[in-house]
Amino acid sequence: MAENYRVDFEKSRAALQSILLRSLPEDGDFPTPVCGFMLHRHSRGHAPKANFYDPVIIVVVQGKKWVRIGMEDIQYGEQTCFIAGINMPVSSCVLEASEDKPFLSMSLELDKSLLAGLAAKVPPPAEDRIQSSAGAAVQEVSPELLDAFLRLLELLESPGQAEVLGDLIRQEIYYRLLTSPFGYHLRMLSTLGSQSHQINKAIMWLRENYRESLHVEKLAGRLNMATSTFHKYFKEITTLSPLQYQKRLRLSEAQRLMLSGDYDVTQAAFAVGYESATQFNREYKRLYGESPRKDIMKMKNVTESRSLRMRY
Repeated sequence: MAENYRVDFEKSRAALQSILLRSLPEDGDFPTPVCGFMLHRHSRGHAPKANFYDPVIIVVVQGKKWVRIGMEDIQYGEQTCFIAGINMPVSSCVLEASEDKPFLSMSLELDKSLLAGLAAKVPPPAEDRIQSSAGAAVQEVSPELLDAFLRLLELLESPGQAEVLGDLIRQEIYYRLLTSPFGYHLRMLSTLGSQSHQINKAIMWLRENYRESLHVEKLAGRLNMATSTFHKYFKEITTLSPLQYQKRLRLSEAQRLMLSGDYDVTQAAFAVGYESATQFNREYKRLYGESPRKDIMKMKNVTESRSLRMRY
């Protein structure tokens, strides 16, 4: 049985590797005609960076990546995948990559409403669930899940079919996730009345209102939860307190505004709710390791050099 698993897994991985190398001649993150499905290639590792992952599954085809979920450092690669069921703050970086053997991966955004609808029809998984209450985890990739990603990738060579058949394969991927060890947590995040679902609602409220001053007691009251209970479960699921989470949201949005080229440091700071540009600079450097101006300049230089390589 184990031998068959290995053969099926390696066969699908080899096919995925071949298509990705053929489809991605340059480094970068590339969208596809299938909504929320992206392809990634990197020829070198890089320093850890703070990120905000939307609900997503990331499957590595070649190479290795490092991610920090809360205080836990995890490496994942060709036999594992990363899953986030909420808008999750993490730090991550590519660990193993080279010109001859680039890091290759695929990511698929998870539609929470579609996932919730399917969860109501799919029986809970029988196997032991992941022993963690965090809203993200790394788990083993099954041959069935890898095969579904292979068929999704093969659809890109037939764009006319991708829009229709892509949705069907997406549903299969959701099914595989709901019946996996992390499936219990995905189910709870979309189950009305569960504490996980209440925290998910708080996260959505924070994402829409991150510029406002945060009163944790009022937010807990909106969810009919005691403040201490709300704080406890919020930190278990997101690995941050509500105030820390809001801060990460503000810094992430400010980074996006500066990268767009329309905002300078001070404008971005005030746009996301900071009252002091000095405080913004200090907290940005603490999270990203560089001052806002220096960090954005580096990121823009990388983007420009990549564009030039692709042009010539």
